[in-house]
Parts: sequence; structure tokens; C-alpha cells
Amino acid sequence: MTSYVALLRAINVGGTGKLEMAELRQLCEGCGFTNVATYIQSGNVVFQSKRSESSVLKLLEQTMAERMGRPVGVLVRTAEELGTVLQKNPFPDAPPNRLIVLFLDKPAPRGALEDVETPGGERLAAHGREIFIYYPQGQGKSQLKLPFQRVGTGRNFNTVSKLHALLSDLPI
Repeated sequence: MTSYVALLRAINVGGTGKLEMAELRQLCEGCGFTNVATYIQSGNVVFQSKRSESSVLKLLEQTMAERMGRPVGVLVRTAEELGTVLQKNPFPDAPPNRLIVLFLDKPAPRGALEDVETPGGERLAAHGREIFIYYPQGQGKSQLKLPFQRVGTGRNFNTVSKLHALLSDLPI
């Protein structure tokens, strides 16, 4: 049994993609996932499954599209992968509420961040399927434009840490 986190894009953000977390848990249980738990209201769910990561992703994308009436971006990581995200933090001194991890479905191309302008002194680093973004003035005040923000989904480092803790609490 593998422990997973699924991060849903554009759920309960800015009045779009309204989905109660109780319903998200029910949808995941309907997919056959076990030990399902959600965290905050923005589409974060942890669970266990015997399925492969690609099979989990496909099933969740299909289930969410049927429920929402449109495609929903779903990004899946194993507990081990999320632990690696925490370990690879290139900005360990950044306040965790100002450090965003942008989760992608595939690694950013080499050099993809080289020409990105950082108008507010933001710092960027790519590692695998994640881009770490430190917003010194806060994300809400930033004018940063990323080429990947429409295909990924971001979570602040506090949320990533909490999701990892929830995964660690799942039975082995």
C-alpha cells in the first residue's frame, strides 16, 4: 500500500471550483482509496492505494472531471517524494508562509527560470517536478510571472510540511 497526496488545482480559490472537502473525501473513497484525509479547503487530500501513481492520477482526473464538469488539474506525489521536497528546500531560511512550492506534472526544462524577471526580489529554484519560489514581500504583493503557473499548483511550505506529517501518520 502506497501513501499519496493529491493536490487539486483551482479548488475553492477565488470563488472557482467549489468543492467541499467532505465530498472530496467521499470521491476518493469511491475510487477505492483508504485512510483518506483532507487538509484545509484548497484541494489537498492524502490517502493510500495499491494503485500505481499514474493509475491514481488518471482515476482522480477522471473522477474530478465528472464531478466538476470540466478538467481539474491533479498533481500526485508519494509520501517519499513529498519528503524529498522538504529536504531539497533551497531556501531554508525563508519564512515558510512566504515560500511556495509549485508542483508540476513533469520537470521544468533546463534553464526555464533563467529569463524570469523577479520584480519583487523573488528567488526561484527548480528541483525535479517542483519549483521553489521565495516571495520576500509575500505572494499577494508580487508581480512575478512564471511560465508554469497555469499548469502547476502551488502550496506554501507550511502546507507542504503539514501534508507530509499527515502522510507520516497513515498506517504502514
